[in-house]
Amino acid sequence: MIHKSLPFTAAEYDRRLAKTRAAMEAKGIEVLCVTDPSNMAWLTGYDGWSFYVHQGVVVFLDRDPWWWGRSQDRNGAVRTVWMEDSRCYGYADHFVQSTERHPMQDLAAQLRAMGVATARIGVEMENYYYSAKAHAVLRHELPDAYFHDATALVNWCRTVKSGEELAFMRKAARISEKIVDGWLERVEPGVPKNVVVAEIMRDAILGVDDAWGDYAAIVPLLPSGTDAAAPHLTWDGRAFQENEATFFEISGCYRRYHVPFCRTVFLGEPPDLFKHAEAALVEGLEAGLEMARPGNRACDVANALAAPLEAAGITRGARCGYPIGLSYPPDWGERTISLRAEDETVLEPDMTFHFMPGLWMSNWGLEITESIRITENGPAECFCNRPREMFIKK
Repeated sequence: MIHKSLPFTAAEYDRRLAKTRAAMEAKGIEVLCVTDPSNMAWLTGYDGWSFYVHQGVVVFLDRDPWWWGRSQDRNGAVRTVWMEDSRCYGYADHFVQSTERHPMQDLAAQLRAMGVATARIGVEMENYYYSAKAHAVLRHELPDAYFHDATALVNWCRTVKSGEELAFMRKAARISEKIVDGWLERVEPGVPKNVVVAEIMRDAILGVDDAWGDYAAIVPLLPSGTDAAAPHLTWDGRAFQENEATFFEISGCYRRYHVPFCRTVFLGEPPDLFKHAEAALVEGLEAGLEMARPGNRACDVANALAAPLEAAGITRGARCGYPIGLSYPPDWGERTISLRAEDETVLEPDMTFHFMPGLWMSNWGLEITESIRITENGPAECFCNRPREMFIKK
């Protein structure tokens, strides 16, 4: 007997499936092929490092979902999904990275056998894991089906978190705090960056108390000095230097749920430029948190942040936040709402965001961020509890 340790209750999975089916019906979709591993996990519980090959979850309006993937990964599916083993199917290994055949030929054959070869089929077109070749083969193999772009259909169903999900995110937040406390203690002039990152990884995986750490969807990002103008650099073996700022972008992760948290450290006495930017950024953050209320819009948060920055002569061209929750590499965002001036999405209680107004200028950078929950009737709740400031070590 295979032991299953599902992260959520049956009622929680029922809620998610009902919400997804309602969204499918609203779009006229009869069969939904989900290939995003985050959406697969959200719907079924599937968890494995198998997203480098073609796989998916097929959602129907009138029967349980069906997991489809590489034959050897079926062993992981039957151990992690809530469905019966008969709802897990593994295709033959000769389809994997072959120049003669494609896994979508197998998926099409299975859909034909299920009697849905002429259905309205939704696919996640704008997805890291659904290639142009996959779509071309599937359309060729199912010429009588109608294909509908269902990009982000499940992602939008995920925007409002349940109590069970929020409990996981609170555990991830404790891990994020531990990571920040650890790197702040260890960063000193002359210490190689990779040494600090090794300890970040250790803190992240050891976790806190009963919250063991999972791997984050993004590796630690920590550019220093002029390199901090680039938001997505990782690390090397160079040492931290005096009179340089380094921002750390990290996230604790518990059972795939993320709470990103960014802070900047300056080694030495920061120049007035940094103090000026820090003051404006913190003022903007706090104004944005005040506006992050149910009934307000995503753009209201962005505009509240922008006002103090613009008054200080600081212009930033990027969005300042995105939804967070359950994620797999290469991104811990949910790819739906953006906190920016043109997004008028209305905020609802228990939506969760990384409020991320990083400053990446021509030759310097500064990050002070908060992961937040939209509350029932007040300003946003911050998941983490650490000083909202640039740390200074002299």
